[in-house]
Amino acid sequence: MITALILASTVLAAPPSTIYDFTMKSIDGKSTPLKKYKGKVVLVVNVASKCGLTPQYKALEATYRKYKDRGFVVIGFPANQFLGQEPGTDAEIKAFCTEKYGVTFPMFSKIVVKGKGIHPLYEWLVGSTSNKKDIEWNFAKFVIGQDGKVIARFDPRTKPDAKKLVATIERALAK
Repeated sequence: MITALILASTVLAAPPSTIYDFTMKSIDGKSTPLKKYKGKVVLVVNVASKCGLTPQYKALEATYRKYKDRGFVVIGFPANQFLGQEPGTDAEIKAFCTEKYGVTFPMFSKIVVKGKGIHPLYEWLVGSTSNKKDIEWNFAKFVIGQDGKVIARFDPRTKPDAKKLVATIERALAK
């Protein structure tokens, strides 16, 4: 009987198929089911405070404000895998983002985005694109459609206001 229960629970545990299958810890320590963004276009970005690309926070915030009333959200995931460019605590990261860049989009607790200990969310994101390579650096971007599935992946140097990224967001919002 116990063996049957173990097998049944194993069979029922399906791999994630959308971003809505994940619950993450917000930068304030609250458990946040990503299904709260169901029906929205989501831009997922791994971020860092001490990176040459950190000024992208300004354009991320501007893009968020421009499209948020149309069903768009940016969600940031601090990561420290790239030359230790995100060494702070969640509280320090939040203070930096709000004070220096006026960030109002949702931020989450620091996670591992590549290699040993990679968070299942990032494993799913990378596995859902044709580019299955590890995250290259801070500020890699994934556009998630209203159905919760990955539409596109953009490299870290692609600015949040780049024509090709904005066009992808606008096409997703128009669906």
